[in-house]
Amino acid sequence: MSSAPQPLRPRRDVSPLELFYDLVFVLAVSQLSHHLLEHLTWRGAAETAVLLIAVFGSWAYTSMEATLLDVSRRVTRWMIVGVMGLGLFMNAAISHAFDDRAWAFVVPLLAILFGACTTTALAARGDPLREHFRRTLVWITASAALWITGAAVAPDARLWWWGVAALIDLTGTWLAHPLPGRSLSGQELEFDADHIVERLRLFFIILLGETVLTAGRTLADTPLTAAGVFATAGVFAALVAMWAVYFGGAENLITTTVAATGTDPMRTVRLGVNCAYLVLAALVAFAVGSELAIDHPTGHGSATIALLLFGGPLLYLAATAWYFYATAHGAWAERLLGCAALIAAGITAVRLPPLASIALLDIILISTALALTRTQRSLARTLGSW
Repeated sequence: MSSAPQPLRPRRDVSPLELFYDLVFVLAVSQLSHHLLEHLTWRGAAETAVLLIAVFGSWAYTSMEATLLDVSRRVTRWMIVGVMGLGLFMNAAISHAFDDRAWAFVVPLLAILFGACTTTALAARGDPLREHFRRTLVWITASAALWITGAAVAPDARLWWWGVAALIDLTGTWLAHPLPGRSLSGQELEFDADHIVERLRLFFIILLGETVLTAGRTLADTPLTAAGVFATAGVFAALVAMWAVYFGGAENLITTTVAATGTDPMRTVRLGVNCAYLVLAALVAFAVGSELAIDHPTGHGSATIALLLFGGPLLYLAATAWYFYATAHGAWAERLLGCAALIAAGITAVRLPPLASIALLDIILISTALALTRTQRSLARTLGSW
């Protein structure tokens, strides 16, 4: 059982304002996919990764802080509204951040990070939480100098400065922003773990939904052919299977895990946030691969299409396998078997038409989803009986 008194762990529903805030990031996913599609090189992939870390980091910071502050408080609501407005401008600049809109991306990004974190450091209830966000400000300050320098230098050198800044931000998130001799245990906090777990679940659905929209937009912009329709249907089937991989058979499995483990629910949440970086990268890659496949469903296969079309789901399965292994201690082996099948199929897909590659992908993902549905139902019953 948790060492914190029950009143300190209130259960709050996700508010309409938080859902409204999440919709700002539909634009971000679309812009990230567009940037990668326009720069299908290893450098373009690195640029997309840097932008993704920055964008999702701003979502993660704000969502965690809104949960810790309590979204029903007026100061929290104003913070969310402010971040929404800044996020709109930041996300709109994504596709040209490495060209002529570096400052249009960096200024809102830093305003979000410093503004939200300062608000929490001042308005949080309890010394441990205020201390944690003071430490977070130290990490943000360290990376801010690099974000600013990167915006000021020539575009060719920008990736190096921003790459190091993104690495600092990512490391801080993964390690919970430690400083020498100063650490924070999740058991010290008044923390609604169920709330942020639900936020992550809903955010995953938004990411999957944006990928569906990408497939639909691609079909609308290309000549209507039978092959294009079948390719789009195949992409949709793959996305449904990817949804079922996480949610199928156990809608509340991770929430049950939080309740069952009890002593440090923030660990489960922190792992979930870390996993979400990889899930977002996986879905951006898959969206671009799907767009290329739907554009030319009967064309020649290529290493690029195979890498995106199979690599995205591979990263998705690998990330969720790690998450389920670390939290629920189950439902991970089936994911790793799916990863092995995707590697083999991806090598084969280099020589296959995209439409055949999508069919092969569907077989693997649907089979994995069916296996996981049974496993996750059993795991949920086991955890629920603890």
